[in-house]
Amino acid sequence: MITKTTRRKFIASASLLTLAPALNAAAMDQDKNVLVHHVFFWLKNPNSKEDLAKLIAGVKSLSKIESIQYIHVGVPASTEKRDVVDNSYAVSELMFFKDLAGQKTYQDHPLHQKFIAECSLLWERVVVYDTING
Repeated sequence: MITKTTRRKFIASASLLTLAPALNAAAMDQDKNVLVHHVFFWLKNPNSKEDLAKLIAGVKSLSKIESIQYIHVGVPASTEKRDVVDNSYAVSELMFFKDLAGQKTYQDHPLHQKFIAECSLLWERVVVYDTING
């Protein structure tokens, strides 16, 4: 049986856990050095599910690079069709780095170089957007 004290501690702990992502996002927003690296990939064979799976696996393998603070690997969402929405890409990668030095570490990292060597034959086009807080 759970006592009131234990229940109270659990509720307090659970409340703090729900705030953690917001606090982390707020802390990153305060840091003017945060670098966001957003990459879009177009496949040479856009109808190949095998190539898509290989590229997604390759991008996800980059998550082991220590300087990456956050990584999101995605495919186009089935959102409303509008003139301003470009969903012609196959895979996107969104990464957050603490600073420019972290992004440089990522660029030079052996895992990133291995990813390029193994997966570059899959893509036809790559577009990169790197931003810092404005």
